Amino acid sequence: MQFGIFSIGDVTRDPVNGTIPSEGQRIEAMTRIALKAEEVGLDVFATGEHHNPPFVPSSPTTHLAFIAAQTQNLLLSTATTLITTNDPVKIAEDYAFLQHLSGGRVDLMFGRGNTGPVYPWFGKDIREAIPLAVENYHLLRRLWREPSVTWQGKYRTPLEGFVTTPAPLDDTPPFVWHGSIRSPQIAEQAAYYGDGFFHNNIFWPPEHTEKMVSMYRRRYEAYGHGQADQAIVGLGGQVFIGDTEQGAKDFFRPYFDNAPVYGHGPSLEEFTAQTPLTVGTVEQVIERTLGFADVVGDYQRQLFLIDHAGLPLEVVLDQIERLGTQVVPELRRRFEQRRPDHVPSDPPVHATLRDYAPHWKVEHSA
Repeated sequence: MQFGIFSIGDVTRDPVNGTIPSEGQRIEAMTRIALKAEEVGLDVFATGEHHNPPFVPSSPTTHLAFIAAQTQNLLLSTATTLITTNDPVKIAEDYAFLQHLSGGRVDLMFGRGNTGPVYPWFGKDIREAIPLAVENYHLLRRLWREPSVTWQGKYRTPLEGFVTTPAPLDDTPPFVWHGSIRSPQIAEQAAYYGDGFFHNNIFWPPEHTEKMVSMYRRRYEAYGHGQADQAIVGLGGQVFIGDTEQGAKDFFRPYFDNAPVYGHGPSLEEFTAQTPLTVGTVEQVIERTLGFADVVGDYQRQLFLIDHAGLPLEVVLDQIERLGTQVVPELRRRFEQRRPDHVPSDPPVHATLRDYAPHWKVEHSA
């Protein structure tokens, strides 16, 4: 099972000491977080994509390439690649290029983002978000799998004999996750293609998460990709780890209360009771996370949000140290104890896709 960190890259005032990092400092902090994740043995670092304040990750492939040059094993991913407002041609070329730079340590998650104004900024209509996602991804798959693409659709100019450069590494496209917290159409799309489905359940009660994942699993089986329990599922979550439960809550409370996403609403206690947010000891984080599989079934990837809401970098790095050395080893052991033999323990990676999965072999002329 893969464990890792995802960051949304928010530039947020520290409510305790009043400091606000510069954009450059926040980017550097995200880099150090990724390097720390590899140092402590985590599998994945994923960055969001945003084009509006207070977020900085507007160019995920640039940042992931920089991280790739400083790591050896870390899988580089995205917490959202905007399939609706990015051109599929540019996505195809950017992520294939990143594959080559990183030696194949790449996958990505498609989503529609959380900011309405981004659509007109990139010349799109938010009312067309779902059809855009469906059409753009269909084109992207062809661009990654066919040596020359002639295509016409509704939302971009036609292509005539277009050749993507570079082609995917080893003619093997990166594994794709479809991320959604509320759109059954996206779960359906993931199931149709046999791709992974990622439910970022940091805001939602277990009943909602179970409903979305179960629908994806049923449709995955209906499309003939395998049994429902073999579908590739990932979950998000947020934790804050302390030596004691009360100590963790006392430290984290001002950050929670002023967070740009969920602050100024339910109390910390209400939110942790209703959602997967866990603030407490190592043992509490382990038990709560293990419980996710009771809701959605055995799954393959767990990503944690650690650096949100203005937490100081030194605190974030300490949290990753605790996660990698105290929490994840026990989670790996206990998740694998309960996993049936026929259920995949990991999502596909470049080597398995290259060696075992059927895909188009792109022919290149000299």
